[in-house]
This record gives sequence, C-alpha cells and structure tokens, in this order.
Amino acid sequence: MGRVVVTGQVPPQAVEALAAAGHEVDTWEDEDQIPRGTLLERVRGADGLLTLVTERVDAELLDAAGGQLAVVANVAVGYDNIDLEACRERGVVVTNTPGVLTDATADLAMALVLMVTRRLGEAERLVRSGQDWQWGMGFLLGRGLQGRTLGVVGLGEIGRATARRARAFGMEIAYSGRRDAPAEVVHELDARRLPLEELLEASDVLSLHVPHTPGTHHLLGAEQLRLLGPTAYLVNTARGPVVDEDALVRALEAGEIAGAGLDVYEDEPTVHPGLLGRDDVVLLPHVGSATVETRTAMATLAADNVVAVLGGREAPTPVR
Repeated sequence: MGRVVVTGQVPPQAVEALAAAGHEVDTWEDEDQIPRGTLLERVRGADGLLTLVTERVDAELLDAAGGQLAVVANVAVGYDNIDLEACRERGVVVTNTPGVLTDATADLAMALVLMVTRRLGEAERLVRSGQDWQWGMGFLLGRGLQGRTLGVVGLGEIGRATARRARAFGMEIAYSGRRDAPAEVVHELDARRLPLEELLEASDVLSLHVPHTPGTHHLLGAEQLRLLGPTAYLVNTARGPVVDEDALVRALEAGEIAGAGLDVYEDEPTVHPGLLGRDDVVLLPHVGSATVETRTAMATLAADNVVAVLGGREAPTPVR
C-alpha cells in the first residue's frame, strides 16, 4: 500500500485508521511544529499527506514529495495553508474536515461573545491578581444580549450554529453573504440579510465566519470598524487575516468599537502587541475546535479521506 506522512501530532485513532488500511505511517511525535527542512525531507516518496494548518503546502513541498503524491488531507475546515492551484497542476486531491467541528467552534464563538460583552476575562484576571475588590452597582458593568443584534458574516454551518446559540440568549440575527441563506434557515433564525456595510451599522456584536481568501483578506479594516460603532463588539473565530489588526488596535484605542473577542490572529501565533494589554479584548490561542471529541473526529475524517483516495475511491470531503 502507500506511505502516508502525518505532519504533526494527531489523535491515535487517525494513525490507527491509516495503518489498518495497510499504509505505512510516518508520524511526527514532537509537540513542537515540525521544522520546514525536516518536513521537506520526510515527505519524499509519500503517497499521501495528513497535514495541520501550521504546515504550508506549496509547490516546494509538493515537488519534494514527488509525482506519486496523490492526496493532501488537511485537518481543518480552512485550507488557506494549501496552494490549491499547485495541487491541481500536479493532480493532487485536497480534502478538509467540514461539519465535525461546527458545534465546538460555535460554542467558542458564543463564549467569546459572553466574555467580551460581560467583561469576564477582565473580571477573572482581577480575582487572580489578589487585589482587593468590592461588589457595587457600577462594578465591572458589561452589556446584556437580550434584544441585541448579532451580525453574522458568513451564514454557513458554523455561522448558523452560532446564530442558534445567540437566539437562545434572546438576540436578533442579521447576516451578510454572497448568497441568500436557505429559506428554512432564514425561517428558523428569523434572519435578515443585509449588505455588509448595513450589517456593520446594525450589529451590536459582529461574528466572523468566512474563510481567508484574497477576497476576504482585511475584510474588516479601518472604515468597516468605524461603521460598527462605539458600542459594538467584534468576535473572530474564522481566520486572523480577515481582520486588519493594525486597524483594529487603532479602532480600540480611539473608542470606535467597544471591544473584541479573538481566537485567531493575522500573524499567528504572534499577537499584535497593541492587543495584549487591553482589558476590552479577550484573547484565546486558536482553540475553536479544541475538544477531545472534535479533534478526534477531524483527524479521523482526514485519515478516511487519505484511505479513500489511495484506495482509488472518491474522497468523502474534497475541496472543490
């Protein structure tokens, strides 16, 4: 059978599924990211790659692997770490892991909404600091969600799941996107579609759920952040470069928006220094899918894609 290189630590179920299909599995067991030079050496002669978002899959890597490479299975929904055109030119199938991380990511998006609007990160840091504090009517006042509008940029699976959670908190739903959401989704969420500029003006909380593409790079810049307004909050669990972080820092400093909850960053894992010391920003280290169940399902689905392609079958979740 084939040789499959796994570029980082994954749940053992994925490795077991590859081995059970008769493939030789070359794993990277170190917790640190595999060095680029080491990766280029290890992929030589590989028939399949099971990749993490930390690895750049480009022409250099594909050529290092060789012409026999048949599939790159990314353990993520997003695939902005992969040069799709370079893969297509070489006949390499690219797959991702949609669906299995929807609920975990939506849970985290809603958690960020609560954390930033209720100032929970700031409150937790205060208690841990050991400083004296006293309850009072004006102490750490946040903003309620009932009757407020959640603006969703990208009402796909994760956006819809986030909107469902927000509805349970009494929020109204508006969204923007390239096309109308299915009628049943609109009915369920009582959602209204708006152009992006109008969505920004209408939103009390804006939640981003779009992939990073040339068309969404810096989708939110200085002008868009000003449209949000001084009482609105931004939540990003999508991809960091969708937001211009320099513009975000300037908007926060100027009081043009009320705060932000971020799980992803423009130059990840580096975080803009202007964000680090701010109490009006909640910062998480890209843990949207970080549950045992979700990460296991993601890695297993990626392995299933590799097994299918190397077995001459269509991948369950190809990137079209």
